[in-house]
Amino acid sequence: MRRDPRLRHGEGDEEDVELTVVMPCLNEAETVATCVRKAMGFLQESGISGEVVVADNGSTDGSQRLAEQAGARVVPIGDKGYGNALMGGILAANGTYVIMGDADDSYDFTNLMPFVEQLRAGADLVMGNRFKGGIAEGAMPPLHRYLGNPVLSFIGRLFFRSKIGDFHCGLRGFNRDSVLALNLQATGMEFASEMVVKATLARQRVTEVPTTLAKDGRSRPPHLRSWRDGWRHLRFLLLFSPRWLFFLPGLVLLAAGLAIGVIVVPHPFKVGAVTFDVDTLVAASAMVVIGFQSVLFWLFTQVYAGSEGFLPEEPTVQRVLGKLSLERGLLLGAAIGVAGLVGLVVSLVYWRGQKFGQLDYEHSLRLMIPSVTALIVSSQVILGTFFLSILGIKHTRHPVTQSPPSVRDSAVNHREQSAAAPRL
Repeated sequence: MRRDPRLRHGEGDEEDVELTVVMPCLNEAETVATCVRKAMGFLQESGISGEVVVADNGSTDGSQRLAEQAGARVVPIGDKGYGNALMGGILAANGTYVIMGDADDSYDFTNLMPFVEQLRAGADLVMGNRFKGGIAEGAMPPLHRYLGNPVLSFIGRLFFRSKIGDFHCGLRGFNRDSVLALNLQATGMEFASEMVVKATLARQRVTEVPTTLAKDGRSRPPHLRSWRDGWRHLRFLLLFSPRWLFFLPGLVLLAAGLAIGVIVVPHPFKVGAVTFDVDTLVAASAMVVIGFQSVLFWLFTQVYAGSEGFLPEEPTVQRVLGKLSLERGLLLGAAIGVAGLVGLVVSLVYWRGQKFGQLDYEHSLRLMIPSVTALIVSSQVILGTFFLSILGIKHTRHPVTQSPPSVRDSAVNHREQSAAAPRL
């Protein structure tokens, strides 16, 4: 009978395991045994009670047998993907601490003590930094070394105020319970980013140690696909940062649109030989509408993500929601809508004065465009306020009450009934 890899191996055994080294594996017959032997050697030389777990993701080249012969415990992971393999290995680990690393012989499993020391000192996550430790010639493609990793790591530091210099280092250590508490969901290569981002958002203690990267020992191409996996990392960073995805771009568009509108509405605006007129006003109107909608999306996302628990609640959002009731939102939207309607009425009166004939568009559009923009924003405010109220229903939960006991329950001990009854 195949054991469920989600269960910890040897659970209930008396021997405590301090460290588990987890290696995801997919057809690594050329290198997996070498990696396992290095990790086993480190455990023996350092006197650490530990184990090596190879999370096999469906190898067809005999990697499983080679890993077992080298001393590893092999855990079969049926669901494909880097993240699935690692999570399966983490769930199966016995150690208090886990150090994960690829089974391609590019990471130095003989020098894991810096990670262990940081974990023993209380760190929840210890990242390796290949740029500080040293990258061997040919170990990392130039595209990854000079563009992909630096740019994505910079975005991660910017979006999440993290101090980690190498977001995507595959060699990292962590407290098993701390990482499981993060409820990691990514199935692919973006699992590496998710771990750092969620640990940072959860205010866990994240540190970094230098590590090296050698040229891997495989003769086949790596599983990593530069552009596809790079996009998956960037997509994850964006989705977990509504502030940078929606709020800041939207706020910039909204402010720029309003500023341009204020300048152009009274009369054409000239900069040298360039004149900004009603056509520029149309562009400014679009900027206001798109920017405001983007800010609303930020608000929607923060409320939903906070209620579902996969993003921490933003204090700013809570303050806004505390002041923006449904009634206040409707009043605000109605006020903006009335302003837009007044502008349309004035435009209609102007058209009537022209006997509903040909208009001077430079004059009429200066009133019509802001009026229509106000009506659109009014609709956004009203509909957005209703939507926020609907989202609010989700996390207004009354205490769960128990139904009256049935006849079958009458035989239950009176003390047990008292203990089980809800406190009113």
